[in-house]
Amino acid sequence: MVLSKTASESDVSIHSTFASRYVRSSLPRFKMPENSIPKEAAYQIINDELMLDGNPRLNLASFVTTWMEPECDKLMMSAINKNYVDMDEYPVTTELQNRCVNIIAHLFNAPLGESEAAVGVGTVGSSEAIMLAGLAFKRKWQNKRKAEGKPYDKPNIVTGANVQVCWEKFARYFEVELKEVKLREGYYVMDPEKAVEMVDENTICVAAILGSTLNGEFEDVKLLNDLLTEKNKHTGWDTPIHVDAASGGFIAPFLYPELEWDFRLPLVKSINVSGHKYGLVYAGIGWVIWRTKEDLPEELIFHINYLGADQPTFTLNFSKGSSQVIAQYYQLIRLGFEGYQNVMENCRENAMVLKEGLEKTGRFNIVSKDNGVPLVAFSLKDNSQHNEFQVSDMLRRFGWIVPAYTMPPDAQHITVLRVVIREDFSRTLAERLVLDITKVLHELDNLPAKISAKMSVSCEEKGKNGTFVLKKTEIETQREITDAWKKFVKARKTGVC
Repeated sequence: MVLSKTASESDVSIHSTFASRYVRSSLPRFKMPENSIPKEAAYQIINDELMLDGNPRLNLASFVTTWMEPECDKLMMSAINKNYVDMDEYPVTTELQNRCVNIIAHLFNAPLGESEAAVGVGTVGSSEAIMLAGLAFKRKWQNKRKAEGKPYDKPNIVTGANVQVCWEKFARYFEVELKEVKLREGYYVMDPEKAVEMVDENTICVAAILGSTLNGEFEDVKLLNDLLTEKNKHTGWDTPIHVDAASGGFIAPFLYPELEWDFRLPLVKSINVSGHKYGLVYAGIGWVIWRTKEDLPEELIFHINYLGADQPTFTLNFSKGSSQVIAQYYQLIRLGFEGYQNVMENCRENAMVLKEGLEKTGRFNIVSKDNGVPLVAFSLKDNSQHNEFQVSDMLRRFGWIVPAYTMPPDAQHITVLRVVIREDFSRTLAERLVLDITKVLHELDNLPAKISAKMSVSCEEKGKNGTFVLKKTEIETQREITDAWKKFVKARKTGVC
C-alpha cells in the first residue's frame, strides 16, 4: 500500500485515504492544484467528505423534497445540460414551462377564459418569485402615484413577523419598508385586523402567508380580503394582496378545496408557490402566478433576441437548468389531482401519528394546528431542567435533524421544535422518532449535573421540614457525580465488530 504524503497544516490541505492509490501528495484546500488528478481520485476525495453531510431523508427541518421516482430522476439527468433560457433552442422545454404555469394558475382558480393563457413564470424558488411579485407591486404603485402627482419614494409592505427571510431581503434590496404585525403567545400568524390597521397610502400590498414556516398555520386570507376591501372603499385606495403560498400552495387545493385563499378573492393579485416543497420536485424550482396581464407591468418584461428569436423574460436569474421544470411537469401529469391528494392526505395522517405520539409522552405542548401544512411544532411543558435546543442537539446522535428556534417578536420567549412531514416520511419513521425523542428525554433527565441538582433541591426541602440531613462533603459529591457518569457511559456502550 502506498502512503500519501501529509502536510503539517491540515487546514490548508485535503487528505483522502482511498485516493492515495492515485495521488501521492495532498491537495490544496483553497487554491487550484497545479496538476490534474485521475477522475477516480477526484470522485473519491469529494465522496469521502460528503459522507459527513446529514441524511436528507432524515432532515426534518426542511420542507424541500428529498425523494422522487427513478423515472423522473432519469428525465432530469437527460436534461442536465440544457440551459432553460435558450427558449428558441429548447422549445419543448419552454412549452412544458408554459403548461406548468397554466396548470398551476387553474389550480389557484385564476379567472381565465377558455383559451386564455395564464400569466406567470418559473423561478429557482419562492425567494425569486417573491422578489418578482414585489417588484410588480412596487412598479404599479409608483406608476399610479406619479400619475396622481404624489410622492412615490416611501413604499411599504404590511405582513406578519412570521414571514420568511426572503421578504426581509426584498425590502432591503429594493428599498421598501417592511411593516410587521407582531405575534403573541398562542397566536403565531399575522392578525388580519392589525394588518389592515397598518395599511396606509404608501402600502404597495399586504402579504399573507399560506403555511407559516413556524407552525404550518394558514393565515386567514379571506378575512384579510374582506377587511381590506372595506378599508379601500373608505379611503379610495386599492391596496392589493399577495399570497406567499410557498408551502401551502400545493396542499390547500387538495386537502381544503373549500378554503378561499386564492384568486377567488378579488384583491389577491399574485401568488407564489415552491415546486420544490409540496410540489414534490427537488430543490431549485418555484412559480409566481399573476391574476391578469394588467397585474404585471409591461416595462418589467425584457425582450431579447440574441439567442435566436424574440424571447420575453422576467426573472432575476438568467441561465438556469431545465431539469426542475421538466420534473415539475412530470409530477403534475404523473400524479394528477388524485395523486397529489393521496400524497397530502398521507402526510397529514403521518403528522397526526407523530402528534399523538408526542402527546402521549406528557412532556410537550403542541404549537402547530391540525389544519395547515403537515408538520408538528411542539415545545417542552417544563424546560427548567433542559430545553428544546438540547433535545434537538441530542437527536442528531440518532441521525435526526430536528430544528429548535425561538418565535419572532412579540413571542420570542417561546421556543419550539418542528418536524416537517414530507412524502418520504412514513408512519414507521414517525413512530421511531417518538421512541428516540423519549430516549433523549430520559437521558437528559438522568444526566449527572441534573441528578446532583435534583439531590440538592431534595436536601433543601427536607431541611425546611425539620428533617436532619447529613451534608455531603465536596469530594463525596464529586464521586457521586463521577459514578453517575460511569453508569451513563456504560449503558450507552455498544460492541464493535
